[in-house]
Amino acid sequence: FQPLMPDLHYYYIVELSFYWSLMFSQFIDIKRKDFGIMFTHHIVTVTLITFSYVTNLTRVGTLTLCLHDAADVVLEAAKMANYCKCQKLSDLLFLTFAIVFIVSRLGIYPLWILNTTLFELYEALGNFPALWVFNVLLVILQILHCFWSYLIIKAAYKAISKGKVAKDDRSDIESSSDEEETVPRSKTPHSTITTNGTGGANGTNGYLTGGTCSEEH
Repeated sequence: FQPLMPDLHYYYIVELSFYWSLMFSQFIDIKRKDFGIMFTHHIVTVTLITFSYVTNLTRVGTLTLCLHDAADVVLEAAKMANYCKCQKLSDLLFLTFAIVFIVSRLGIYPLWILNTTLFELYEALGNFPALWVFNVLLVILQILHCFWSYLIIKAAYKAISKGKVAKDDRSDIESSSDEEETVPRSKTPHSTITTNGTGGANGTNGYLTGGTCSEEH
């Protein structure tokens, strides 16, 4: 019995298209060990977005999407910092992401969202078939949250103990940024000292200038 506002309508359309794109791009992305789990997550998410829109349960759907977006924004920022070779900033953002993820998906989501859909919604609207499908999908989402929280806590522990975030435990293949760091040192001129991808006075972002370039070629 909640009116669908235009901004909520467009928010649903954008989120639905985003998760559809994730579902298809997963097949051409770096192969992960949790490919099946991630694919299940995308299927559940697309179904939940569509189901909540059709049944007009847009308020709980919007809150669920906002909780997911809050952690994803910090995660993408951590990735960009890692690509820019800003290791300390990347570590800080990753630890921030871990805190936001755990608080939002192991705290707010089950205590607020699931509590409402499992108990309060039943008391308000009574029993109807769509409610059971809706709750089963939301519980599956929570199980996936617990699995990913384990991986995040494991990576955060390594970051604190070793002072650096380790590579993604889900990866079977190293990313391009990791491959660049494993280039044999013998191919790099001994006169160049690089820090965070920067060659100091001799160059910027790992690229050398002047006579050193011709010598390397």
